[in-house]
Amino acid sequence: MAKIERVAPSFQEKIWGSTGLAPWFPEPETKIGEVWFDSPHLPLIKFLFTTERLSVQVHPWDEFAREHEGSNGKTEMWHILRAAPGAKVAAGFREPATPEAVRDAALSGTIEAMLNWVQVRPGDSIFIPAGTVHAIGAGLSLCEIQQHSDVTYRIYDYGRARELHLDKGIAVANLGTCPARAALPVRCPYFHTEKLEVRGELQKDASEKITGLIVLQGEGLINGEPFLAGEVYELPAGESLSIRGNGTILRTYIP
Repeated sequence: MAKIERVAPSFQEKIWGSTGLAPWFPEPETKIGEVWFDSPHLPLIKFLFTTERLSVQVHPWDEFAREHEGSNGKTEMWHILRAAPGAKVAAGFREPATPEAVRDAALSGTIEAMLNWVQVRPGDSIFIPAGTVHAIGAGLSLCEIQQHSDVTYRIYDYGRARELHLDKGIAVANLGTCPARAALPVRCPYFHTEKLEVRGELQKDASEKITGLIVLQGEGLINGEPFLAGEVYELPAGESLSIRGNGTILRTYIP
């Protein structure tokens, strides 16, 4: 049976983060906002934990990011793990906007009212193509799968003393509406992601791609190796997959 490799986590402190990371990770002493699982063979995988609102932001597409930042662009998706009552995310605008209106609203603080806010619950998925203006609200735990890039243009940040990037942000923003919710599997040029519900035993044929396995809940064995919630594994290309136990796992790879 193929040997799988566990991807090591990296914990990132954030002003909007949380100390309530269970059941995925031990309780930290400082506010952790993001837990990264970074492998060059997989999409970038993160767990996010929010106690405050994140900035209103947008990510550029590849061509713009390479020209202006020397980086890839950033398309991402979120899968909601836990949500406080009324917790919301925003994706796109409620109705088409103009660059001038977005700039004025960002400077005045009224841009939140222009955004398409949707209430979310565990199990929901949201797809955020590059160019989509978006925000994550407070009271959420989610798994993010994205391109390998950390280019973010902040458009509005609730008065926090952090730099804004209005010119670049508006230049790359899709100023129309966006269908925020997505159904798994999610497929785009940068990653494919599906959900595996394991109740006893599950077998998958070999894939031509190196595959990431993100354990959202449960425990058991993946190809003979014990797994727990909050762990991420890398399965070599050309190897079949065998899971025994009970749990929910996201399977993702770069197409």
